[in-house]
Amino acid sequence: MTDTLPRAQQAPPATDAPTRRGRRDRKRSPYPMWFYLPAAIIYGVLFVAPTFASFYFSLTRWTIFDSEFIGFDNFVTFFSEPYLFQSLIHTLLYAVITSGLKVVLGLLFAVFLSSQIIARGYLRSVVFFPVLVSAVGVGVTFRVLMDPFDGLINNVLAGVGIDGPGWLTDPDLALFSVAFVDVWAGVGIATLIYIAGIVAIPQEYFEAAKVDGASATKSFWHVTLPLMRPATTTVIILSLIGGLRSFALIWTMTGGGPGFSSDVLASMVYKQYQAGFYGLSTAGNVVLFVLVAAIVIPLFWFLNRKEVDR
Repeated sequence: MTDTLPRAQQAPPATDAPTRRGRRDRKRSPYPMWFYLPAAIIYGVLFVAPTFASFYFSLTRWTIFDSEFIGFDNFVTFFSEPYLFQSLIHTLLYAVITSGLKVVLGLLFAVFLSSQIIARGYLRSVVFFPVLVSAVGVGVTFRVLMDPFDGLINNVLAGVGIDGPGWLTDPDLALFSVAFVDVWAGVGIATLIYIAGIVAIPQEYFEAAKVDGASATKSFWHVTLPLMRPATTTVIILSLIGGLRSFALIWTMTGGGPGFSSDVLASMVYKQYQAGFYGLSTAGNVVLFVLVAAIVIPLFWFLNRKEVDR
């Protein structure tokens, strides 16, 4: 008599099929596909269809009543006109300045406001408050404050013997002045994201670093900063997109002036539309769309590649 079981009762060979099946089950959505149909329709009507329509109308000379296909003439005009091309350079410069300062200042404010200080909650609300004010309200307020003759900023500087510059009337300063106001108005979002990232770091890491004799500076560089990589990625992407698409603050404070010294792509597109060059303004919109996509998508992949590899 043998103690072996019949073939039908023997345990099946060990395979990783259940594991693979489990992975597929975890990836599978718990909702039927038709649940996504309303969102897909809204997205298609409000984003996909207008995007493709813009690509078509950028190749035409159009009005409300008719259109004439002219190929890439609008894009040739855009890149050959010095002021239109200059607005592209201003857009890149403005986005780099605003996003860079928001990342640095947001990180510094977050570290400071996450420490044990007096009135921490009040200071957090002070930093975040400008985010609640509309861009038009911020622009009107600082346009008055930065007035070269009667503005509060230059009056204060005059009180200490300093001759204040024309913040919004000097062609060399106008774009930078608006950029600094943009940073003041938007750094609260960056600070909030960084605070959330710092709070999410387990305290065991800081305790282990302290046991190993790491100073506060080394804990920041080797613990806080690396573990806030997702927060840093979010701040960079959001700030860069906002800087590339900025319009309301610039238009409210300077209107693109003096001359064309503070014009960005969005303001030039609006000016071309006001002048009745609808095809040229649409081509500018397409250039802006392609610019944002060409910068943000590769940058997002680059910043997240280590997270994806994990």
